Amino acid sequence: MDTSNSSLPSSAYSRAPAELAAPTVSLAEAFKFWLKLGFISFGGPAGQIAIMHRELVEEKRWISESRFLHALNYCMLLPGPEAQQLATYIGWLMHRSWGGVVAGALFVLPSLFILIGLSWVYAAFGNVPWVAGLLYGIKPAVAAIVLQAVHRIGSKTLKKPSLAPVLWAIAAISFVAIAFLNVPFPAVVLAAALTGWLGQRFAPRQFAAAGGHGAAKAPDGALPRAALIDDDTPTPPHARFKRSRLATVLAVGALLWLLPMGGLIAWQGWSGALTQMGWFFTKAALLTFGGAYAVLPYVYQGAVAQFGWLTGPQMMDGLALGETTPGPLIMVVAFVGFVGGWAKQVLGPDALFTGAALAATGVTWFTFLPSFVFILAGGPLVESTHGKLQFTAPLTAITAAVVGVIASLALFFIVHIAYRTGAGGTFTSRIDGVALALAALAAVALLRYKWGVMPVIAGCALAGLALRLAGWA
Repeated sequence: MDTSNSSLPSSAYSRAPAELAAPTVSLAEAFKFWLKLGFISFGGPAGQIAIMHRELVEEKRWISESRFLHALNYCMLLPGPEAQQLATYIGWLMHRSWGGVVAGALFVLPSLFILIGLSWVYAAFGNVPWVAGLLYGIKPAVAAIVLQAVHRIGSKTLKKPSLAPVLWAIAAISFVAIAFLNVPFPAVVLAAALTGWLGQRFAPRQFAAAGGHGAAKAPDGALPRAALIDDDTPTPPHARFKRSRLATVLAVGALLWLLPMGGLIAWQGWSGALTQMGWFFTKAALLTFGGAYAVLPYVYQGAVAQFGWLTGPQMMDGLALGETTPGPLIMVVAFVGFVGGWAKQVLGPDALFTGAALAATGVTWFTFLPSFVFILAGGPLVESTHGKLQFTAPLTAITAAVVGVIASLALFFIVHIAYRTGAGGTFTSRIDGVALALAALAAVALLRYKWGVMPVIAGCALAGLALRLAGWA
């Protein structure tokens, strides 16, 4: 999307003209790393950010610690999956717009292909006993992971109740609004943002940002060599704000959204399943402050309650599959699209897989396109407003609301594993004590003993399989 000819990494801009040799890291070399990252990015946003920090800051030295955290803080201010946006940002900073597109796309594509395959197995063979057993064990682990997310985000955002009572009130009201009053998620976000904007004028200390994720630090005593993008490396020209560049990127982004959406409307009409999926997940992409866990209640409201693309238990199964694959957790939308395309037979009964795969791909496109636009067009704008309370206070309030929203999601999952489901996904009156016990053990492993997400999921999956095969669950 950039019109200038230089493809040098940003560190080259700090050297004298005579020193402008070939880039230390070529786009081809970066491509290999981003592709590798797409296949190993397990563990949710925290794990993915830790992997990038280890590889890019400590080992490869492509970017310094402070610049890495600086970029991460920018991405935390935007809606969308922050780990994927961080990869896009660093790729953009190093190799311009195409570098950002490559980094962000390769963060997503491996997960898309894996999820399409797993979703097909689920849709075609979901009633196979061993598949059902694995999913039976994974779902309690997912409930525990969501509880861990409530604890992690809440501990970073809410501070002590005596220091930030307004933030605690926002979280509590958001929980009640989503869990019991069925208030739409966009309304919760807007109300929180308005509260933050007013709060920074009357109680600014409560809305002071608490910092970023706190990525891992380099080992004590280490003397790292200079990074390609170091602390004193000037911002390269392509990362500085220009109105012409902003207009160009916004125009290209709008075109990339309008062309497929216009094609779907011409093909299926506005009420067609694929068209509605595209429009719904575009809206979802603009509301993902706080990551995937925050937007999942909104996805549930639309995909399950409003459009009927899948059932509540199927949504749980999709999140379970999403937790076991690399890539951002919001990739669960690919499962939603696949199951919805399969159920609605978007290409007819003779092309179930093709139609479902098309739906999953389309949903992924509309979900992630805004993230690329936010980084490529908005990066310089976000940088210029970073640290200004009138800009960060509404986002701090939104993050507080996100804590309550995620807590409501945890309650939803616990209810769904506490009661067995009968035909058509309806609840029975029988409490599933085994599933609750698995969830409790998973929560203890995550919160008390700090186990990783993948060992907990693997352990619960094997336990679920053994319990099902033994007839105890």
